[in-house]
Amino acid sequence: MENKSRLQTFLPHIIILLIFIAVTFIYFPPVLQGKILMQNDIVQAKAAAREVADFHDKTGRWPLWTNTMFGGMPAYLIGTDYPNSWSTAIGRLVTNILPEPANLLLISLIGFYILLISLNFNVWLATIGAVAFAFCSANLINIEAGHSSKVIAIAYSPPIIAGVILAYRGKYLLGGALTALFLALQLYGNHVQITYYLFLALGLYGLYRLYFAIREKKLAQFGIASAVLALAVVLSIGSHASRILTTYEYSQESIRGNSELTQPSKDGEKGLDKEYAFRWSYGIAETFTLLIPNFYGGATQGEVSTSSGFYKALVSNGIAPNQAVQYSSQVPLYWGDQPFTGGPAYAGAIIIFLFVLGLFIVKSPVKWWILAVTVLFILFTWGKNFAAFNYLIFDLLPGYNKFRAVTMVIAVVQIFLCVLAIMAVREIVQEKLTWHYLKKPLAISAGLTAGLALLLGLFAGAFFDFAGASDALSQYPAWLTEALRDDRKSFFQRDAFRAVFFILGTVALLWAYVQNKIKITVLYAGLLVLVFIDMFTVSKRYLNNDDFVVKRRAQEQVQASEADLLINQDKSIYRVIDLTDGISGTVNSATASRFHLSVGGYHGAKMKRYQEVLDSVMLQQIQNFAVQLQQQQSYTPQMLQGLSVLNMLNTKYFILAPSSQGVITNTSALGNAWFVDEYKLVPNANAELQAIRNFNPANTAIIDQRYQSLLNGLTISPDSSASIRLTNYEPDYLTYESNTASPQVAVFSEIFYRGNTDWQAYIDGQPVQHFRANYILRAMVVPAGKHKIEFRFEPKTYHQGETIALISSILLFGGVAAAFFLESRKKGNQQS
Repeated sequence: MENKSRLQTFLPHIIILLIFIAVTFIYFPPVLQGKILMQNDIVQAKAAAREVADFHDKTGRWPLWTNTMFGGMPAYLIGTDYPNSWSTAIGRLVTNILPEPANLLLISLIGFYILLISLNFNVWLATIGAVAFAFCSANLINIEAGHSSKVIAIAYSPPIIAGVILAYRGKYLLGGALTALFLALQLYGNHVQITYYLFLALGLYGLYRLYFAIREKKLAQFGIASAVLALAVVLSIGSHASRILTTYEYSQESIRGNSELTQPSKDGEKGLDKEYAFRWSYGIAETFTLLIPNFYGGATQGEVSTSSGFYKALVSNGIAPNQAVQYSSQVPLYWGDQPFTGGPAYAGAIIIFLFVLGLFIVKSPVKWWILAVTVLFILFTWGKNFAAFNYLIFDLLPGYNKFRAVTMVIAVVQIFLCVLAIMAVREIVQEKLTWHYLKKPLAISAGLTAGLALLLGLFAGAFFDFAGASDALSQYPAWLTEALRDDRKSFFQRDAFRAVFFILGTVALLWAYVQNKIKITVLYAGLLVLVFIDMFTVSKRYLNNDDFVVKRRAQEQVQASEADLLINQDKSIYRVIDLTDGISGTVNSATASRFHLSVGGYHGAKMKRYQEVLDSVMLQQIQNFAVQLQQQQSYTPQMLQGLSVLNMLNTKYFILAPSSQGVITNTSALGNAWFVDEYKLVPNANAELQAIRNFNPANTAIIDQRYQSLLNGLTISPDSSASIRLTNYEPDYLTYESNTASPQVAVFSEIFYRGNTDWQAYIDGQPVQHFRANYILRAMVVPAGKHKIEFRFEPKTYHQGETIALISSILLFGGVAAAFFLESRKKGNQQS
């Protein structure tokens, strides 16, 4: 009987899980055909991790450093293994249940379902909420872009919230276990910014609970819950200690940390520069995309049909229909304030309506916490467009100045919108609200949402001109720009009326239910269908079957070009700069890293020093070279010598075009290491950076005077017979052979990072000190004679973190298993 009772308990959830899987494949049918989604960020990430993955495949060892991007950086920021982190292993297992991207949608559905089930919502309401949350357009747009880590972090946020709420409700074991388990899984996703926003929201919930604990004199219960949750957080973080500690350590050296320059940024602030951090900010009116998806036109580049004004204007002005179709496939529809966007954050007209209704009818005071978080986070999304508030927060809120693209907080907002929306439906059902009670809040809520949408739709032209700030960049003739703006207006109106339809449909269902015209199952089924259609159809605009390709085609898109193949015939160790996408593409794309060691790449947290050299010296030198090359149609040795930074990074090849003719061999590249004729001591970082603007790195090393003691007063005696060469290369272990008649200063074309702490140097097996030269490179005094020089990357923090991760993993999963066992036993005793 007990087994039968357990089956009856779990059977509805099993059925819902099967429905979720079915719905996932309904959205992603190409996955069943073996097709894959071409996600740009995933392509970039795989390119960045190419050297690490290849080395592991060849040797079975994961290197902790890689040279594929920016001259070198820690590999644990790109891709490595954390063998003692059990939550990482379980996270990978769960994520790989279904092929990507179906796995991400399924995790999102399950995560929100767990939240509502844990808070005693019935299966129907939990399913409606899960569908509303998972199919929010922001989630699907993130999937399409390849922001998998962000989606994972968002998907695991709801069950973490459930755990915290349960703990403060007195279910300490269950709440602590859910928090610990799902926080560990969220941290596996490794998207710190989403976790930061979640912690901020839960911190406000803690204050909310503290207020009631004081008022109701339940501080003891509050203290126990807080202690349990604190332990859960510590163990969850501890299970990822190696990655978290090394990432924190690296952040101090990155663009998110402090600079040694006396003026690290325009405002003299620490962390990111405000202009950079708030580059992606919603216009204040852009918040209405939560209700009306095409409020600001959708994606930056969208497709319009042959019935659009844009297409008709092209044809009527003499453009051939087939060409007009081609032009109509990439139209700048977005006219908002962001530099570009993959689409709007549409939360659903139904959900927004129910959220507003919940503010009127939900009696639980938790709605005020939900409202406070929602409003606060929406203010965050406005960024520079509400500078008086957001610049203050940027300066005062601890850790906030480490993040950019504040608009991504909208992904967390949708959690709270969905929760209160579903709470509103439960309130109507559980409290058996009458039409007399409900009609006023229902009318007000419909007026604030459907009424507003109707007003905007009817009088769109009176409120907006549908002109985008970037319209001038398209260089369209006036007649085509006018047609484009008319299309934007048309799309806006269509979606406004669409919102009215779905809201009134929801109102009709609620009216019919409270008037006893329909049964509760019809209400739930009707809401589920409406929500699914609403969310599904909008999200399909931005991620649909056309985005999938067969694997063969995907592989063809990442094949080496003629230029790549030509360069790869050179088996020595060198670097490449890829200029095929222009100068900006060099530092915003990791494509070249798939085939070469690159001075470019893309990463959200480049080394601060490297970024400063890029901004102050390297990009200007490349620009000058490009101008001279265009003017002279050829290059000279003098032009190559002017690229001092690229030369000292051993940039042996330039790729100007994919063909073999597009390759330039840089005869001024200085190789893996070289001896200089002199060194110049400078007083500080500013002087060091200034000095490398105009110097010859082949002859001179620029050294900060802090390293003066390591030079021991050396006076260099030029030695024309001196030699130094790289004899063995592994990403995190390099060996050189030197031979000199007198002590020399050797400069290595490798990035200086935590020298003598993580990067250790040895001569003939004995540890020696090395120092920084030319602002970003390694250097050392090499004694006379023939010697073996080694550099080993031995980050102590990583290895210490692995020990912490093992201990934390044992305690975490042992505690979670014990908590679930005791909770199950407790329920069994209650049922018997």
